[in-house]
Amino acid sequence: MIYVLSDIHGNARRFNSILSQIRLGEADTLYILGDVIDRHGRGIAILRQIMAAPNMKMLLGNHEYMMLRALDIPYDRKDIPSEADREKYLAHWYRNSGEVTHKHLKRLRKALRSEIFAYLRRLPLNIDITVGGKAYKLVHGAPEELYCAGEPRYTSAAYWAVWKRWEDSDPLPGGYTMIFGHTPTEYLQPGKPMTVYYGKGKIGIDCGSGYPEGSQGRLACLRLDDMREFYSEE
Repeated sequence: MIYVLSDIHGNARRFNSILSQIRLGEADTLYILGDVIDRHGRGIAILRQIMAAPNMKMLLGNHEYMMLRALDIPYDRKDIPSEADREKYLAHWYRNSGEVTHKHLKRLRKALRSEIFAYLRRLPLNIDITVGGKAYKLVHGAPEELYCAGEPRYTSAAYWAVWKRWEDSDPLPGGYTMIFGHTPTEYLQPGKPMTVYYGKGKIGIDCGSGYPEGSQGRLACLRLDDMREFYSEE
């Protein structure tokens, strides 16, 4: 069975709720579309769990991208900071709830931190898979190949792929269904608690796991073999 989820944001309770429901087996694969860290406090622990699991595969999210850039080991060579940029990048990460992750990172041995950073820098931005004869493109924010260098807000294809917030009106080339995180589905359809969003050629699965406890945020997981939805306890 093939499962996808996104934007855990350090909430171990919600992640464990999903794992207890899907009961991932050796022949199954769970794709995690980025943003494992930040907001809640267990992001580094969950990241290490993913790294150790042979049947879990991860994409880079904008929060991992921010962390690497803030710590002067950027994913994208275009983001190698000047002296003046270093403080700015760290402040940007902290404004996006990265301080809790940084606090946990500092407690780890240097060798383990280096292992985590090396893993993150190897992550893909998109993954193409076929399930039941149907093609899917897994992304955090957007398909890397649709990057347009004329958009000044996005400085590179990598920055575009992790930061672009997909809107219902944004066109796709066809030939696949895009599954994305990054944008909570409440911005695409009404309703609380949030549910998986189905648009034309696209499926949004960020249902607010990064939201505070008690806010009706939850983690969503989609099984592509039969399109069954799983939701964590809120």
